[in-house]
Order: sequence, then structure tokens, then C-alpha cells
Amino acid sequence: MTPTPTITRDPQRQMALDKANEVRLARAELKRRIARGETTAAEIILAPPDEVSSWSVGKLLMSQRRWGNQRCRRFLESNEISELKLIGKLTDRQRQLLAQQLATCSALGSPPIPELQFV
Repeated sequence: MTPTPTITRDPQRQMALDKANEVRLARAELKRRIARGETTAAEIILAPPDEVSSWSVGKLLMSQRRWGNQRCRRFLESNEISELKLIGKLTDRQRQLLAQQLATCSALGSPPIPELQFV
């Protein structure tokens, strides 16, 4: 007869689950604050909180109003940055570049990427 597995409450496992839940809740709140206009993606890129260091740049940009897959992809391609790049792995130059372009475009009220021109 084989013994049935029992689920033990490993304290290390529980702490990891708790930490993951905290990060998810913090990111959800951050997404809501960005959507409401209380903070900007540029501010997050320049001074990222700990919970967003493992968040992709694409996910952050798409949390803004009127930003979808296409707009995000074209914006990041024009800056030669992968949409899967983690915020914590951005170089200082990349942070400054993205924040500057996002701030400029939001101030002008125009899209941050050149529009496609059809011939």
C-alpha cells in the first residue's frame, strides 16, 4: 500500500505565496493609479518601486489609457526595446529615453510614435 501524500504547510512556501500576492496587489493598485492619472508610466520607469522590477515594460505601458498592443509595440520598436524587457533590467539610458518620450507626448497630447503613412 502506497502512502498518500500530505500537504504540509512549509513556512518558506507560504512566505513566497504571501510575497507574490503582495506584488500582485501592488501592481493592480499601480495600474489603477496610472489609469486614473494619479501617476504616469514615465514616473514609474524613472523611479520604479520594488514590486515592478519584474514587470515587463509592455505591461506597464498598456496600463495607460488608450494604449494597446500595437501602440505599445510600435513605441518600443522605435526605441529598440523589447516589450518583454523587465523594468528592473532597463539601463539608465533606456529609462531616460522612455520617460522623456512619454512625458513629451503626453504634454503634446499626441501619439508617441510616428503615424503610419500610406502611399
